[in-house]
Amino acid sequence: MAPALLLIALIGGGAWLMAQLTQPWKGFTGPVIVELPRGTSTSQMAAILAAHGVIEHPWQFLAARFLRHGQRLQAGEYQFVDAASPLDVFGKIARGDIYYMELLVPEGFNMFEVADAVARLGTMSADSFLAAARDPALIHDLDPEAQSLEGFLFPNKYRVQRKTTAHEICRMMTKEFRLRWQTISGSANSSKSVHDVVTLASLVEREARLPAERTLVASVFQNRLRVGMRLDCDPTTVYAALLEGRYSGTIRQSDLASDNPYNTYRHDGLPPGPIANPGLDSLKAAISPEVTNHLYFVAKADGSGGHYFTDSLQQHEAAVAQYRRATRNR
Repeated sequence: MAPALLLIALIGGGAWLMAQLTQPWKGFTGPVIVELPRGTSTSQMAAILAAHGVIEHPWQFLAARFLRHGQRLQAGEYQFVDAASPLDVFGKIARGDIYYMELLVPEGFNMFEVADAVARLGTMSADSFLAAARDPALIHDLDPEAQSLEGFLFPNKYRVQRKTTAHEICRMMTKEFRLRWQTISGSANSSKSVHDVVTLASLVEREARLPAERTLVASVFQNRLRVGMRLDCDPTTVYAALLEGRYSGTIRQSDLASDNPYNTYRHDGLPPGPIANPGLDSLKAAISPEVTNHLYFVAKADGSGGHYFTDSLQQHEAAVAQYRRATRNR
């Protein structure tokens, strides 16, 4: 073949190859997740991707590897939704754009609510997560009194893969707690244990609707503990009922009368452990409550989520009467 014809053939072949590697392809109908285990060779990856309809031919992926031989392919799960060229597919795997789901845990969720959020991801049951969360081993060095991981499953947004186990999720959340705790533990009252701080913070988190009131709610509980009054904290009765599997969605008289150790209407002092997972601000409030004489608080009837704070039973009863009148009128 004449040199000119050979050059033309090479140029034509190169153009055809680039067209094959840059042309988007979609051989699947809905979103597809492809798993590339550790140790998978390039040729095995090419076969898996072709079998799932992500690329049309295995050789296309191998050609992309030849052109980008300096890049390292990363194992993991990858989701493909739209048509993509072989070079784009190669780039996605080289970047390690691994498929993950987002687990959102708001401040104040207890472990039962966290378990429900995990179950909604569709990778495990709520009971499977609860089994892991009931084992306090991950935080026993911080809190030897802990009966579970309640209080230490730090509220945040987490990236979870389909094969992430319940234990791994618990490890991620407790690791986040440790990181946050390090930022505030230096200011902690040396007489307060981690257990007591987190337990008090969990009560504050469930009672304080407004961020500005966290330190005030903490002061009420702290003052009650100081003078020997029972905390009479409604969320503790709810938690007691949850632990016994009898919570109906509302607080009943039987809940208030329950002898469960978590029921602060029947037992003095703090409950045996946290009743929820507090955020950073509630932890700070538990460490350094506002200095007040408040012993009571009652919700405002204006729907703001705020409370009236009072120092005496007489003032509290007046605030309760005002609340009842306002709700009746409304």
